Amino acid sequence: MDAADAHRTVRPSGPLASAAPGGLLDMLGVAAIVLDAGGRITLWSPQAERLFGWTADEALGRYAARLLVAEEDAALVLDLFAQVMTGGGSWAGVFPVRHKDGSSRPVEFRNMRLTDQAGGRYALGIAADEEVVRGIERNLALSAQLVAQSPTGVAVADTDLRLVLVNPSFERITGCSAQGVLGREAAENLPFGERETVEETMREVLATGTPRLDRFATERARDGQNGNRACRVSYYRLEDSVGRVIGVVATVLDVTEQYHADRQSAHARRRLAVIAQASTRIGTTLNLEQTARELADTVVPDLADIAAVDVLDAALHPRTLHRAPTARTAFRALAVKAAYATTATDAADPIGEITRYEADRLVTRCATTGRTVHLARVRPDDLPRIARDDTAATLLADAGVHSYLAVPLIARGEVLGALDLKRARNPMPFTTDDILLAEELAARAAVCIDNARWYQTQLQAATTLQRHLLSRTPPDPPGLKVACRYQPAGTAGHAGGDWFDVIPLTDGTTALVVGDVMGSGINAAATMGQLRTATRTLTRLGLAPDEILRHLDVLTGELDEMIATCVYARYDPGIGRCHIALAGHPPPALTRPGRPPLLLELPPGAPLGAAEDVPFTTTGIDLPPGARLFLYTDGLLESRHQSLDSRMDALLRHLTGTPQPLETTCDELIATLPDPDSDDDIALLIAEADTPDTPGPDTSGAPGVPGTPDAPMTV
Repeated sequence: MDAADAHRTVRPSGPLASAAPGGLLDMLGVAAIVLDAGGRITLWSPQAERLFGWTADEALGRYAARLLVAEEDAALVLDLFAQVMTGGGSWAGVFPVRHKDGSSRPVEFRNMRLTDQAGGRYALGIAADEEVVRGIERNLALSAQLVAQSPTGVAVADTDLRLVLVNPSFERITGCSAQGVLGREAAENLPFGERETVEETMREVLATGTPRLDRFATERARDGQNGNRACRVSYYRLEDSVGRVIGVVATVLDVTEQYHADRQSAHARRRLAVIAQASTRIGTTLNLEQTARELADTVVPDLADIAAVDVLDAALHPRTLHRAPTARTAFRALAVKAAYATTATDAADPIGEITRYEADRLVTRCATTGRTVHLARVRPDDLPRIARDDTAATLLADAGVHSYLAVPLIARGEVLGALDLKRARNPMPFTTDDILLAEELAARAAVCIDNARWYQTQLQAATTLQRHLLSRTPPDPPGLKVACRYQPAGTAGHAGGDWFDVIPLTDGTTALVVGDVMGSGINAAATMGQLRTATRTLTRLGLAPDEILRHLDVLTGELDEMIATCVYARYDPGIGRCHIALAGHPPPALTRPGRPPLLLELPPGAPLGAAEDVPFTTTGIDLPPGARLFLYTDGLLESRHQSLDSRMDALLRHLTGTPQPLETTCDELIATLPDPDSDDDIALLIAEADTPDTPGPDTSGAPGVPGTPDAPMTV
């Protein structure tokens, strides 16, 4: 294609109309001069005056060769003039002409012979400044080449919004041939955007002159290609040299590659954002169900419309030999999440229930092989292999589930379960990138789930050990009524080292013990068991409370940096007196009929195992009939939001008023007093003095306590 064919145009047809100044001829400033047969100037146009400087009065009647030509060029001019006048044809070229100011300038000439009715001959010269002509030629050539070779599609519409020019790039980008669109309405043949929107935009640009730039538009790719084509379309008003509106230009730039690259980049950023979010949202606790819910919350709605987290029931029992699934595999549903209300959630397995799936189910295949199962397009005959039964398959079909993923939850080489993902309202199928993201999230979550299940297994073992080691509330010992409670920390049943014990002795006295091993878990529970056993053994040796604490202190110091607190009391119903010693433990509370409750002011001692050669002190108090002694661990009072003094005042307020039965008092204190945010377990023992029986034998130097001087305390 040469410059003349750089673009195709169509000219409007119809009756001629007068044109306003400002066309191409006006830009050229074409001058007209007529000479008679003798070479005298007979006609002189105003443009000639502007071009040569001579007015009509100065030029008319003079010889053109003398007026306009330098002396050295006169012979050549006369020869050319003779050729034109004698029929030698027209002449065209650039010739130096003398201006009135004495300068010489090159002028583009077109000369031809004219004949009048009488046969007279004349010479017509049409002239334009050669520099102006060359400039316009360059501009036209440049414009033509730019339009023809530009990678940007160009379409020009007239003021009636009919296409009058399109370039090859427009044909390539839009797939529309020039023959098919020229002369037709632009709004119908610009494929990007609704017809009404395109027409409205073009009319606005025509009316206001304000360009509309970079309007992004997409359309379905043609010729069977996948994906969408994307373009940026701009509109400009087209004006001539004097500002007359002659049409509107639409430029179309194909940005399909950039569009898809941007989409991929945005998709990658979304994946990174989801992964970053997963790092902070999944595994915030060691609770198995909470971890599963956090995984489901992370993938919905960014990755799936519906998500379910199921674990193998065998994986929840690590001591059980973990075999590969065979005929039927048991799954326990931990979490289900949907981005919106949908019947697909009704098709999911109920949370907490165990469902057994055959080997042909996709979730079973996922757990058996440890590989992702991907159905980009779910067909009707696929639904029975996804749903738990025919009813659930119908619900999934009604919900519009069309794409499915089952991703294994693998931690430390063991398949724990599967992450089940479905798309219904999201029209796009799961892609390879989606699979990579789902597998990344599943891998991260599986480690958290594995940690949670091992933690819960250890916790169950610690709780079982602790409950086995804890004393069961015995029948009321002589002269006492007792009630006891143990409450693990938190809703997860967090086992700690708190314990209580009631030890009746053969001499009629009773030992009351409450202790707290610092820490939690199996180590704390095991240490608690050792201290409880040692306390029972020492009690049967007839030792005083302070002596027993000294022996326990030595034993605790030998147990791998363990520390414990303890309150030890020995009650003798024969004399209604109780001897108490503390080892860094909260002071007991005392209530008596007709008197306000109080906290006993006892020597506090130091925690067991905290220091060597720590003195412990035994203090005696009267415990008349109806009096109640409250022994407890610090979990009953400690709070992150209040001081210990205010919490102790709260305990005394709870104990004020008409006494309730012991069991009722235990339940009320456990239910109302502890801080809900506390992560400590609680042991509580209440002993009420009954009517005294006949006193047992007294073999000590002090009442009821062998070999120990009584430190009297009357309250």
